[in-house]
Amino acid sequence: MSEPKSKNITWHGADVSQAEREQALGQKGVVVWLTGLSASGKSTIARRVEQKLLERGVHVYVLDGDNLRMGLNKDLGFSPADRTENIRRVGCVAQLFADAGIVVLTAFISPYRTDRDNVREHVTAGRFVEVHVCTSLADCESRDPKGLYKKAREGKIPEFTGISAPYEAPERPEVKLDNSGQTVDESADALIAELNRLGFATA
Repeated sequence: MSEPKSKNITWHGADVSQAEREQALGQKGVVVWLTGLSASGKSTIARRVEQKLLERGVHVYVLDGDNLRMGLNKDLGFSPADRTENIRRVGCVAQLFADAGIVVLTAFISPYRTDRDNVREHVTAGRFVEVHVCTSLADCESRDPKGLYKKAREGKIPEFTGISAPYEAPERPEVKLDNSGQTVDESADALIAELNRLGFATA
């Protein structure tokens, strides 16, 4: 990530460590990064995982792409530079959640491999779980719940990922989910099982 523009700032460490926060909560903080095409099921799966983990007593929160673009990132468009800045900001917020001991699920197309790798690099080692929701373009386009693919095909939405802008799939994600042949619950349970194996989805 780039250096801060201002030079008259100093990083202030906390008096409470991440380990102390996690001991108080009885869980480990982690960034669970769901990436995939529009309509692949990222947000739906993230919300179902959130619900299931809350029922288990896990402190968990979903950062949703559209929601953050209505607030924190409302000044950003969809140019390559804006997409990179969008993910940089989300990565910083997600790291803060994880440092607080929260299981944070992010649901972002995040089409560029370098941007996702940069987030991983700045998250505490071992606390970043990349989840590729690898639903095919054909299946995503057949769903098209917001009508975005139709508009993109008609040229009404420029730089649309998968149509007129690239998507760089993860090369070595910790988890792969293809919900073309799975129910939402099956996809959510598969992700939770992997988080359990890694020691993150327990309370």
